[in-house]
Amino acid sequence: MSNQYSHKINVFHGRSTPESGFLAGYAFLIAEIEVNTDIIIPLPDILSIVTEKHQRYNTAQWQVFTTRHRPDKDLVSHLIFALKYEGVDLYILKKLFQFTKEEPIINMLNNQPTSQYSRRIWFLYEWLIGDTLEIPDLKTGTYVEIVNPKLQYVGSSLNSTRHRVKNNLPGTVEFCPMIRKTEKIEGFIARDLSGLIEKGLDGRDKDLIRRTAAFLLLKDSKASFAIEGEYPPNVRARNWGKAIGEAGKKQLMLEELERLQDIVMGAKKLSNMGLRTEEGFIGEHDRETLSPLPDHISAKVVDLPSLMKGLLQTNNLLQESEYDAVLVAATVAFGFVFIHPFADGNGRLHRYIIHHILIRMGYTRRGMIFPVSAAILNRIDEYQSILESYSSQRIDIVEWEPTKDHNVKILNDTIDLYRYYDLTAQAEFLYECVAETIEKIIPAELDYLEKYDRMTNYINSYLSLPDTKVDLLIKLLNQNKGNLSKNKREKEFDDFTDEEILSIEESFQSIFEIVEK
Repeated sequence: MSNQYSHKINVFHGRSTPESGFLAGYAFLIAEIEVNTDIIIPLPDILSIVTEKHQRYNTAQWQVFTTRHRPDKDLVSHLIFALKYEGVDLYILKKLFQFTKEEPIINMLNNQPTSQYSRRIWFLYEWLIGDTLEIPDLKTGTYVEIVNPKLQYVGSSLNSTRHRVKNNLPGTVEFCPMIRKTEKIEGFIARDLSGLIEKGLDGRDKDLIRRTAAFLLLKDSKASFAIEGEYPPNVRARNWGKAIGEAGKKQLMLEELERLQDIVMGAKKLSNMGLRTEEGFIGEHDRETLSPLPDHISAKVVDLPSLMKGLLQTNNLLQESEYDAVLVAATVAFGFVFIHPFADGNGRLHRYIIHHILIRMGYTRRGMIFPVSAAILNRIDEYQSILESYSSQRIDIVEWEPTKDHNVKILNDTIDLYRYYDLTAQAEFLYECVAETIEKIIPAELDYLEKYDRMTNYINSYLSLPDTKVDLLIKLLNQNKGNLSKNKREKEFDDFTDEEILSIEESFQSIFEIVEK
């Protein structure tokens, strides 16, 4: 079996190789599938190539192997190479199995029935395709893991006696994104960021912590709306903030998500709340024809029950395992927003899910709000890129046509696009936001309120003012780097003497450590 990529190449699907070489592993399998079918496959972030030089190295997009690693030209050899060096890519594997059918799997098992790769491939075939091959159960053999924990993060192991393997996939057949082990993620896990929260709160005044949490609650709610380009009245923001404050208390179920959608929508109720009854997309419409111009196409309506069932079951499975809490949050939250199960409110619920899981798994305590939306808002361009990195790889795979009401009608089977994908980039991004929240945003707010209290005490010892006036004065000083502008002074504090203003300004600059340049 051969294709146009069986010889040396320098470019694959627009991606330049570090040097001339032969495709290996998943890159070869993708090429073979696409040459022989009309299937288009999203490219993994990292592919493999074999060169004739005797140097093994990695780049941002390629693993480069030497000729001694080169697989034979048959599909099974490249499949074994992929599992050995690249890990499990469930989407590519399913498309490969649908293309090859069962014959190469049966031949492989007849030739090497007890090989670890034969057993792993056999299990994956039956798990993904849902068919039981006419192969007798194995009676002997040491159990081997389906996912190599050195390459990817794994869930709890469940023995499959038929195949003599340990199913440690981090999900169910209806929903199972994968996350690669990277230096960045491993570094974040090693830092024990959850422990830093507790250290930062040790010895702090309980009332200060309570007030900080209340402020962060509103801050996070407003940030989550701002990410969507909305700036709702304070009442609506506070109502959603109150819901965020309850995160972690109830089990995440579809009914709970529908209840939360009702809160986040406020008075802007949709005619059809809950799971969508129509297809959906994110994007714009052509100005003249009003034809959809989608950037992201949501999962098909008929697929939503299966996808949501899988997502919620995977959530429960991972929370009961030793899977890292931030990686669970990334898996479920980004999975939710990619599926886009509701007509509106998906983005804010996606960020709520992050709160919910981190609290539910004890990563952060309920008494201290975790304003991850504020960290995301600080990185809004990167956030958009992270979302687009998923959608841009899949938008051309979804076949659709415009409807009379300027929506999309999906023409092909797309469910696996929302079930199986690599989530490493999204997991790294979320960990960066978690680190910023713990190391910068929460400490900064605690520090501000401590200084605010000191400044309040100074003003009250110096002047007799209502609390509202004290609060206004501090905020005006904060806005203008410790100085009260002439306009604000004449408007709000015209009865203050020059000496009083100067004393207050100097005190503010000292307490808030403002250095004049």
